[in-house]
Amino acid sequence: MSASARWSLAALVVVVALVVAIWPRGGDAEVATYDGRFGSGRITSNSEGTDPDALAALRSQASLAPCPAPTGAPDPSSDSPLSGITLDCMGDGSQVDLAAALAGKPALLNLWAYWCGPCAEELPYLQRYSERAGDAITVLTVHSDPNESSALSRLTDYAVTLPGVQDGDGRVRAAVGAPAVLPVSVLIRSDGTVAKILPQPFDSVDDIAAAVEQSLGVAA
Repeated sequence: MSASARWSLAALVVVVALVVAIWPRGGDAEVATYDGRFGSGRITSNSEGTDPDALAALRSQASLAPCPAPTGAPDPSSDSPLSGITLDCMGDGSQVDLAAALAGKPALLNLWAYWCGPCAEELPYLQRYSERAGDAITVLTVHSDPNESSALSRLTDYAVTLPGVQDGDGRVRAAVGAPAVLPVSVLIRSDGTVAKILPQPFDSVDDIAAAVEQSLGVAA
């Protein structure tokens, strides 16, 4: 074989290897990419953990607090971007109409994912803040990846029992116009409108309390 033929063959082998490396795998199709200073990772369609019995066992182990329930009809004149969004409660699989469930009380929605390192550091602070604030504000986690089973396992590991909803399609992020980074905290007024979007991790309970008080007027 001539030298030029050997070089051509070597180039072909490299090209084939690259194609194999980047070719999508079955059962791991990419849905969206989150990237930024704080959290980055690939959101994938993952069928693992979708078995109802497996999810029920993980929910039992996580022992999450119940998702907020509507206390009355939401204001029809509200400009809430969450109107029309219904998601599964991670604690029991029930349906949660976000606008109705959050109506009448300020709320902090925390968008996170099981693979997000800064989220893991921030979630325990949110747990402690929620305990400190009591009924003055609703703190709700929003898992922004389809793999709910991994999310439940992570929450068990973190000893975080905050109420949470499963949002594998990123509907909340799109509705409020949050950037594609994680974690993101969205501060919601009692009328359902967005007061502030914070695309950053909190470093302490006091940081959360200060941000909430500044944007929502809730002291804790």
